[in-house]
Amino acid sequence: MSAEQIAKKLWELCNVLRDDGVTYHQYLNELTYILFLRLSEVKKFDQDIPEQYRWTKLKEIKDNKELFDTYRDLLANLGTMSTNESITEIYTNASTTLRKPVNLRTLITNIDQIDWFEDEEQDKIASIYEELLEKNAGEKKSGAGQYFTPRPLINVMVELLAPKVGERWNDPAAGTFGFMIAADEYLKRKTDDYYTLSQKERDFQVNEAFSGCELVQDAHRLALMNAKLHGLESRIAMGDTLTDLGKSFKNFDGVLANPPFGTKQGGERPTRDDFTIKTSNKQLNFLMHIYRSLRKDTGTARAAVVLPDNVLFEDGDGQKIRRDLMDKCDLHTILRLPTGIFYAAGVKTNVLFFTRGKKETENTKRVWFYDMRTNAPSYGKRTPFIREAFADFVKAYTGGIALDQVKDAYEGEINEEKRKAVQDPRWQVFTREQIAAKNDSLDIGLIEDESISKNADLGDPIDIAKAAAQELEEIKKELDQIIGLLG
Repeated sequence: MSAEQIAKKLWELCNVLRDDGVTYHQYLNELTYILFLRLSEVKKFDQDIPEQYRWTKLKEIKDNKELFDTYRDLLANLGTMSTNESITEIYTNASTTLRKPVNLRTLITNIDQIDWFEDEEQDKIASIYEELLEKNAGEKKSGAGQYFTPRPLINVMVELLAPKVGERWNDPAAGTFGFMIAADEYLKRKTDDYYTLSQKERDFQVNEAFSGCELVQDAHRLALMNAKLHGLESRIAMGDTLTDLGKSFKNFDGVLANPPFGTKQGGERPTRDDFTIKTSNKQLNFLMHIYRSLRKDTGTARAAVVLPDNVLFEDGDGQKIRRDLMDKCDLHTILRLPTGIFYAAGVKTNVLFFTRGKKETENTKRVWFYDMRTNAPSYGKRTPFIREAFADFVKAYTGGIALDQVKDAYEGEINEEKRKAVQDPRWQVFTREQIAAKNDSLDIGLIEDESISKNADLGDPIDIAKAAAQELEEIKKELDQIIGLLG
């Protein structure tokens, strides 16, 4: 049974909980608690769970009420009893939304009956969880779409930044930790699952290479489990990056992020005293945090950040922050993303790619723009967003490397001469002086919208309306004649 089939079966079990009034999002949390116990046995880390709460013990309980009472006791206590920090955090403040003991029995029985692969295929288990996270994000009622970035976009962002072994990477708005998982998988692919590394290097990759911060407890719980299933013991803090907590996240070699959309509640400004430019715009604050969290001693620390259009053109504080970004960093590329790829409907987004300079000013000389939005398909359930959509952008960004070769052939270098040689009308460059002349607005780089140009040729709106009215009048006359004949 494939990972996708198992994910589908687990998702269908949600129907069992309908009578309990459990939402999709609550179900995924519930499933996390139960699935983690099962997988702790499969992945052989159940020694970190007190014996009375292990999967084998739960299965042995025959009475439904006794099983339910043990499960509730487990949720109440495991957060304080386990010796493993990740397990402790996963079960902190855990509680069940189940009300009927028979439903718990159904879940445990079904999960236990699933064929969990041969030993050599156990790594596939982690992808089951990712399938469930994606299904949860796709359900509008779950409200979880804000935590989910499409996998094709995540992978391309990782491949273009090209993480290296020994580097420290961070996601300050971690969601379910998808960016860091992808960066880990990228490096495992290049190092034979880290087997080509020394023990010291492997330990660093597992324990220190990837970190994050997440404000929402449910998302934080999912992130911890996602990391655990992928063999990572990463530090994932629970809290707000835009408070003093975020000051401890610094000196990174790389950052990958998709900060949540919207503003601070009530227009509240962040409590970071190290932010020299004050604004209530959440995305601008995240952007400021990210470029300030990159180490500046190497000249290679880099970031790729998903941000909405307003960050590109907002006046006042927005202009100051963009100017500061282009001073401190080489903002070399902006990708104008197509619409419909996020579960938040109607949001127009971009990816900003930049590298921290060693000096504090004049690091950006020019910015390359690629327009994937204009005259492009409108993505959604009917038109799924797939990796191949990035083929032309990747070729332009890398200066000629094909999408299917980028994982192996690209090392993250920005070659201006090769970029200039790319012939693509969607690929444009603007100098820093040209951008300054536009009040530092980055809302540029879009090609001509064919739908607008076509509409411009339609003629005067009044003439169009008169012609339509005349046509309707003629249709009415024909209908009257037909009615007369029928009468």
